Amino acid sequence: MDTTSVSLLERLREPAQQEAWGRFVDLYTPLIYYWARRVGSTPEQAADLVQDVLTVLVQKLPEFRYDPEKSFRGWLRTLTLNKWRENRRRRGVALAESSDSELASVISPDAEDAFWQVEYRQHLVNRALKLMQAEFHDSTWKACWECVVAGKPAAEVARELGLTVAAVYAAKSRVLRRLREELAGLLD
Repeated sequence: MDTTSVSLLERLREPAQQEAWGRFVDLYTPLIYYWARRVGSTPEQAADLVQDVLTVLVQKLPEFRYDPEKSFRGWLRTLTLNKWRENRRRRGVALAESSDSELASVISPDAEDAFWQVEYRQHLVNRALKLMQAEFHDSTWKACWECVVAGKPAAEVARELGLTVAAVYAAKSRVLRRLREELAGLLD
């Protein structure tokens, strides 16, 4: 795993970054599928939409330039919505069957949509944590998890795991630093 501070989006611009593409697919497939199901797609249609979106991303992301002034997730949601509309037109399904408010609640990149922003962040962080867990020793992972997620004091975690308090803080720092690296540029 590339543990430098280069963001995943930047790594996708390089031609032979199979690992970066694998990580991107692992992070975003469930989210795109969720969006597809949320607009009423069947499981099969949602899976097809995910494939269609990923196909476009393979073409677009090598030229994609991340702009911190713009929203990657908004761009991805717009792309997903456009593919969904295209698929519905191709199948002859009228877009009018979905209400405007239903579409807006799923796809709108409105900055005031606080619930969606929290949902997006939670999904991405949870997915990244799940993928990253294998990169750490069990005691390192558990020390961080117990402090950050369970909210236990470092001294208590140190006693439970047979570590020093300094080792618990070091473990927490390593895992959180790695998480920041993994998500650099994705949580705009």
